[in-house]
Amino acid sequence: MSDNHVDLDGLFVRFLDKGTETPLYFAEKLAKIGTDEVKERLLEIVGGEDMENAYLAVKALSLMENREDVLDSVFAAIHRPANRDKNGGLVSLLEDFDLSEHFVDVFRVFLFGNFKASTLAGSYLDYMEFDITPRTLKKAEKHWNHFLNNASSDEAFELKRTEGEEILREIKALLDD
Repeated sequence: MSDNHVDLDGLFVRFLDKGTETPLYFAEKLAKIGTDEVKERLLEIVGGEDMENAYLAVKALSLMENREDVLDSVFAAIHRPANRDKNGGLVSLLEDFDLSEHFVDVFRVFLFGNFKASTLAGSYLDYMEFDITPRTLKKAEKHWNHFLNNASSDEAFELKRTEGEEILREIKALLDD
């Protein structure tokens, strides 16, 4: 093993040590190294079971220069059913990324996320710019129909239904122009 690899292993150990008081210091160090190996190891952590570690790994990834290709893995962790009630922290970190190609993922979080995740996704839908195509709309409508057919009808459902209908109506109007 090279000295550099040993240092990388040591950084990851300190980064993930629950007793460390400055995990973001190590996140910044890992992000500065920024190699494909660092990125892959961080993505493995994102895909793991420990949401605290996943949060730290996404934070480190968000600090990297070359980071846009990690969003599919981040959204996979957010959408994992086992993480539904504890993924708000990951959703909060999405603001550090270019989400323009991820309208459908953000819309899914809005529809199916817990209160924090859904609220954050709603604000991203309101304030971020997305690249929308007819295909994007079709995918969003698929998730919309799943939401309508599987959600319980209560006050929260009605509010989300109203907001969701408005979002889809605005997209259709943009695409018709």
